[in-house]
Order: sequence, then C-alpha cells, then structure tokens
Amino acid sequence: MSKDYYKILGVEKGASQDEIKKAFRKLAHQHHPDKKEGDEKKFKEINEAYQVVGDAQKRQQYDQYGSTFDQQGGFGGGMGWEDFMKAARSGNFGNFSAQGGSAWGGGGIDLGDLFGDIFSAQGGPASGWGFGGRTNGRSKRGRDVQVDLILDFEEAVFGVEKEIKLTKNNACDVCRGTGAEPGSKLKTCSDCNGQGQVRHVQQTMLGAMQQVVTCSACQGQGQVAEKRCRHCGGDGMVRSESKYKVKIPAGIDNGQSIRLSGKGESAGAGSQAGDLYVVVHVHPSTKFVRENFDIFTTVHISYPQAVMGDKIEIETLEGKKKLVIPAGTQSHQQFKLKGLGVPLVNGRGRGEQVVKVIVDVPKKISRNGKKLLEELQEELL
Repeated sequence: MSKDYYKILGVEKGASQDEIKKAFRKLAHQHHPDKKEGDEKKFKEINEAYQVVGDAQKRQQYDQYGSTFDQQGGFGGGMGWEDFMKAARSGNFGNFSAQGGSAWGGGGIDLGDLFGDIFSAQGGPASGWGFGGRTNGRSKRGRDVQVDLILDFEEAVFGVEKEIKLTKNNACDVCRGTGAEPGSKLKTCSDCNGQGQVRHVQQTMLGAMQQVVTCSACQGQGQVAEKRCRHCGGDGMVRSESKYKVKIPAGIDNGQSIRLSGKGESAGAGSQAGDLYVVVHVHPSTKFVRENFDIFTTVHISYPQAVMGDKIEIETLEGKKKLVIPAGTQSHQQFKLKGLGVPLVNGRGRGEQVVKVIVDVPKKISRNGKKLLEELQEELL
C-alpha cells in the first residue's frame, strides 16, 4: 500500500518546500531517538517521507506514482539507515552535505542545515541536547571492524567453532581503558568544569547557533587523571592483537555475518568499543549445490534401471543412503528427501535434498542388445 508522506509530515499536498522543511524539523526535534521521549521508528518514518517530498525531483515522481516508485535503496547514494543514524548521533552531517547533497536523497538536501538548529539552545531543550542527542556523560564509540572467515561447505552446514585473530585498537590492559595510571586520583576537568560537555557558538546567516558537544579533554567523563597511564600515554587504548572464539551456527550461508557486540575498536579513554562483524565465505562443494536450505544432487542410472526400477546408493550430508528408483522413471525426474537438507539457522528442522535422476542412453550397443531392444519395442507396442 502506498504511504502518504504528506500525512506523515503533517502537511498538505500543495505545501511549499519551505513548509515541508519546517514540518520535518519540528517532527525530527520531537521524535529524535536519543531523546528520552524519542521514537526511532517514527523518526525513521518521517525521514523516509522527507527524503522523498523534500526533494523536488523525487516529490514529482511520488506525486505521479506514489511511494512504490524506485527510491534506489531507500536513502540513495549508498547511505543506509545505519549510516544516517550514525550521522544523527554523532552530528557529523557535514560529511554528507559536503558531497554536493547527493549522498542523502540525491537532490542537494543539506542535513547540516536541517539539523543544525534543531537542538540548539535557541528554542531547544535546556538539558544539553545536540546534533547527536544527549551529550552529557555520553562516551565516544569506537569503530566497527569487519573480518572475513572462510569455511568449508560442511562447516557451514553443521556449524563449527573458529578462532580469529586481528590487530586493532584495544582498551589498555594496564589502566583498563581509563587513561589513568593505576592508583592515580581523578580531578575535575578544567575545560568543562566537570560537566562533560562544552558549548560552541557558531555565527550563521540565521544568527548565533549554539551546539553542545562532548568535552574532548575528558571525553565526556567530567574528570581527568592527575597522572596519565605510562603504558598508553593516557590515551586509554593500545594497538594489540586480539583473539576471539566464534561459534558459527549450523546453516549459515555464504555472505552472511555474525556480530560480536563490543569486540570492535576502542576510541580511547572513556569510550565504548565498537562491534566486530565476522563475514562468512563458504567454499562450494563438489558433491552438493545449495539453494537456501535445500541441497541439490544429480545421479545417473541406466536405461534398464529406469524401466524396471532399482535401489541405488546416493551421497547425502549424512553419508551414503539408499534411494528407491521406481519403475518407469523418466530422465531428469526429481525426488525430494525431507530432512536431509541444511539445518535452519536459529530455527528447528532442515531443508530437503532434491535428487535429479538422469537416464544414460548408450551410444553403441551390441547386435544381441539391439535385438533385445527390438523385441522390447514390439512388446511395448
């Protein structure tokens, strides 16, 4: 069903672009997910609506075709919802608008301009909301990390435990990521007076705009160490090797990934580690072809076996098993074996094994064989 983007933004269909922009700002302010009363689902919905009707070209297409027209992946230009939310929480919209506005919406929509004054002190809440939401005491977040893991076909089907090694920025083992020498006392940060945040005033064409950001001196903690950790120099992180054991669930498929929360990189003292994503790459099998959770195999039988029927041995994921070939089997006929496919990831049961039978017809036969076939032909007629 086509979505009514005008209704979502609370404007009339004939509203001007300025009216649409104003309505979006108001709703974004109200539903920002980092606010206590925020609603991420609603925030996503109004952003989806503004992405379309806030752009003159897409608005024209929407008015003609509705919300089913091709939006090129939703946020366009390679920027997905996760990218948008990272920008929304960090306040780093400038990186996107600096690309000519094409990274989001494709029509020159400047996110910095849209969100620049949503949470300023002028008309905004007094509790310290900024571009990225609540900054008081909010720690930085380290980068997410991706590693590739190669599996054999059978390992992906039945699951396996693997150990991965990688070198990345980790929290310092000596100070445990605080940046303070063990035993050192903490003192109030002089840059922010213990508030964990500082205010920056920027002059714009609309006047002075105030933005609240995390204090860079104490990383939002409000306190700094009297003596810095000698091992990490007070950074709270070091470059080191990490080892993790990863349980690969049975049934995982090529290209799927596993997220290890908090196993990504550290961003330094007072930060929260990012996540580690393990992307699985599966070697193809010489025996089986996988499609979702089903397994496909092919077997060859002789003409007499097809005519009279037989019991043959086939390869399965569980080893060799017997398959009954009924009399009169046709070439390329398929037989489905329930419960012999791939286990369902995070579920119960398994897919099927589909066996395709190919009847081999000999190119040359003996005189005696030819005579027997002629007799058989007369019998069938």
